[in-house]
Amino acid sequence: MTLLKHEIRQGGASFGIWTLSIGFLIAVCIFLFPEMSRQIEEANELFSSMGSFSAAFGMDRLSFGTLTGFYAIECCNVLGLGGAFYASLTAAGMLCKEERDRTAEFLLTHPVSRGRIVAEKLAAVLFFITAMNLLIFAVSVCCILAIGETVPLKELALLHAAYGLLQLELGGICFGISAFLKKGSAGVGLGLAAGMYFLNLIANITKSAGFLKYITPFGYCEGADLLADGRMDAAKAAVGIAVGAAGIAAAFVYYRKKDIHG
Repeated sequence: MTLLKHEIRQGGASFGIWTLSIGFLIAVCIFLFPEMSRQIEEANELFSSMGSFSAAFGMDRLSFGTLTGFYAIECCNVLGLGGAFYASLTAAGMLCKEERDRTAEFLLTHPVSRGRIVAEKLAAVLFFITAMNLLIFAVSVCCILAIGETVPLKELALLHAAYGLLQLELGGICFGISAFLKKGSAGVGLGLAAGMYFLNLIANITKSAGFLKYITPFGYCEGADLLADGRMDAAKAAVGIAVGAAGIAAAFVYYRKKDIHG
């Protein structure tokens, strides 16, 4: 547990900055809702008539006049991109930073197995992702109450659960990649998260690219689908869980035999 505590202390500043930033932007969006709801007809007509742009973000199937529709479009875009970037960046640097910062030799001289090192670093990634999502969920609930709206708890929990799973999947993938890296990691994490996001936009715009929904974790986080069905797509979510688990398994297997310098 010593390594886990060390990782939590070391990553605390980054965790705080990302959580505050995402929470603040979501709070701003929620406080804008009352004004948007007063212009419901104009807003819906405008956003639903943007063709491919509307389809890319699901605005053709959701109403800005309802809190759940507004939240799924505006707030979940912030949570989706911000959370994906944070999870990917955190996980991508977790196993390779010892070589990058030249502290690997010091770490490996301790009587701790490599399997234990991977397990505690993975626990740190899971802690950060889980804590961030719980705090942001609490911020959302408090802000909705502050504007005098009833909290759609079931819908809100479903949306946050989907994006939490997305972050865990990307975190698992990047954690596995981290085991193979020696220095750079930020570009890999950001690139993967951004790439998955744009794959989902392509799948929304082009029907023939629908299969991409099974590749990108954003495929099971579509607000319009979640609110209409009342659940995540089980097949897409299962693929996401399997891919994330494969990344974690790769980290355990490779890191144990990796030739580590530093």
